[in-house]
Amino acid sequence: MLEPYPLEPPRAPFASDGGSSSRSSSPGPTFDGSTVSLQVNYVPSKFSSAVRQRKGKSKQVEGPKRGGGVDAFRAGERRIPGSNDQNYDGVDIGVKAGKAKWNRFKWVLVFTNTMYTMVSLAALAFVLTAWFDVWERADVVRVGNRPELILSTIAASVALFTALIGWAGIFLNNRGFLAFYTFFLWIAFIFLVIPGYITYKKATFNLEGKINKQWSSGLGGVGRLRIQSQLNCCGYFSPFVEATVSANCYARSILPGCKQPYLDFEQVLLHRWYITVFACVPVTIIAIISGLLCSNHVTYRFGKGMMPKAYQLNANSMTVIVNSYASQLAEQYGPDMAEDIMARSRSNLNVDAIPSMAPSTSSHRY
Repeated sequence: MLEPYPLEPPRAPFASDGGSSSRSSSPGPTFDGSTVSLQVNYVPSKFSSAVRQRKGKSKQVEGPKRGGGVDAFRAGERRIPGSNDQNYDGVDIGVKAGKAKWNRFKWVLVFTNTMYTMVSLAALAFVLTAWFDVWERADVVRVGNRPELILSTIAASVALFTALIGWAGIFLNNRGFLAFYTFFLWIAFIFLVIPGYITYKKATFNLEGKINKQWSSGLGGVGRLRIQSQLNCCGYFSPFVEATVSANCYARSILPGCKQPYLDFEQVLLHRWYITVFACVPVTIIAIISGLLCSNHVTYRFGKGMMPKAYQLNANSMTVIVNSYASQLAEQYGPDMAEDIMARSRSNLNVDAIPSMAPSTSSHRY
């Protein structure tokens, strides 16, 4: 008497007979001429509530976990609440207090972006007061240091714009905004170091020669007149050398020449300018590092927890999955089991278009 052959579990339902991989990235099988979800290329048990193994310990997971990569499947993993979590996106629900709170990555972004915003606002306020001639001798800066002032204004504006993008990404938990924020931080860093380098080079290497050339050919009559009025001087060395005639500057004027006052002013101004600019560099670098490390962790799951459209299940996809399982069961346990599953599928999924199958029984074992 032959012993009954022991029953074996069904094989992976989507593995091809030719040994091709069941994890193909190509679109799934078609049903009634329409492409179905890519979800059918994956073993559904990956998303089931089966027992998960981690470091030799097994725990029962209640329902599938959403997002977070492979680690999100382990029990007790911190993540966003799964149901009706639109109002809680980006927060973690405390176990003891029961109150919503931000994670540590988000706090790092808030701290660094706060510092970066304050530095940006201070820099923009300084350059705007220079443009509007608020503080004393600001007109000298507008005439003698116009390129540096323009570059500093652009740098401060780009920095403030970048900080605003960062705040939008932080409060909206939008990783797209935070990606642009991190990218624009590099651009703002470049715009920051340009005026610092220019002012350092001008102040360090032959400042006197640069001032001589600027007064002779760079300022013009109007520029000299504005500097003479601000510094209360006349001419370059004396009223007889490259002077612009005005009510206070004329041939018999007793005012000193402008070279020494203008040179002293430029030395102090440029020295403070590049020191201030280079002092902002560490703040920008800290903001860049925090953006790179924390922008993808403002929530405890990756993205918004939404299944990509190509992987969303529909009626056709469920039909293909049910037919595949029924075919495998028919090969293993007989056509009656397959027909029973088909009937249940029609009633549970409200799918009436599932065709009847006539699975082959050539591979049955008795």
